[in-house]
Amino acid sequence: MFTVLGESLVDVVVTPDGERRAHPGGSPANVAVGLARLGSAVWLLTEIGDDAYGHLLRDHFDANGVNLPVPLESARPTSIAEARIGPTGAATYVFDLRWNAPGTERPLPAGSTHAHTGSIGALLPPGGKKVPGWVEAARGRASVSYDPNVRPALMGAVESARPRVERLVALADVVKASDEDLAWLAPDTPLEEVASSWLDLGPALVVVTRGREGAFVTARSGSFELAPVPVTVVDTVGAGDAFMAGLLDGLRLADLLGPENREALYGASIETFEAPLRRAALVSAYTCSRRGSDPPTVHELEAWAAARADRPGSAFR
Repeated sequence: MFTVLGESLVDVVVTPDGERRAHPGGSPANVAVGLARLGSAVWLLTEIGDDAYGHLLRDHFDANGVNLPVPLESARPTSIAEARIGPTGAATYVFDLRWNAPGTERPLPAGSTHAHTGSIGALLPPGGKKVPGWVEAARGRASVSYDPNVRPALMGAVESARPRVERLVALADVVKASDEDLAWLAPDTPLEEVASSWLDLGPALVVVTRGREGAFVTARSGSFELAPVPVTVVDTVGAGDAFMAGLLDGLRLADLLGPENREALYGASIETFEAPLRRAALVSAYTCSRRGSDPPTVHELEAWAAARADRPGSAFR
């Protein structure tokens, strides 16, 4: 079972023609929903308000089988992010976010074997100050993943954000970041060098997504480039979160998550990672093919993958 810690919010998506639509969002919440749709049991430690947007989020989690432990309503309004969609489908964000990391004072829910965190909630005070200690405690009972999902407008100066990101990288077994994340955290440094330096901090696997260019992957057994999945992009909202959910689901299917499988994860060959990474790329591409953060169910994914002409191809370039 997965436990995800982080922010929930409502994405108010503004299309190029000015249309506005409200979608449930928040990077960790998107990962939780993606995992649940792929068939996993998921607990989400988050914070929502007792307002219309909060009820929208709670209904969304209930409909997708995401478990919310204990009452998590906040006296503050539910957080929102305005996502403006450009002509290429790429999204830029403006945030109104509140986060106090409820649930971090408790141990992992019983049965949890993997803990995931990331994005704004892992750094934004006051809640972000609680996250590293929670992750460190979780490592004794679960494998750990982390996605920095950088939002410069909310994360302060890069000089102060970088060591906090690297502390969480060092505590994680699996790390996923985007090329835009690394460009902000380590400007003028090739992403391959940053990924390698992060691997040296402790993880077994570091994946850097690059949009239409696929992804760069580095592990203890070597590095390779992951080929992109061709798709007609409607928008990219939630694409990175869908990739993270697909990757974790693929690693689960390969028996590489959980504390009992940590040694296998760190000793895995490059070829062992091909199927989980291919699954991640397919989940992300599917999400880009429809509006908002709307990842596939396991049945939708299997049908879509089976129908694709490129299905037999290798994930490697």
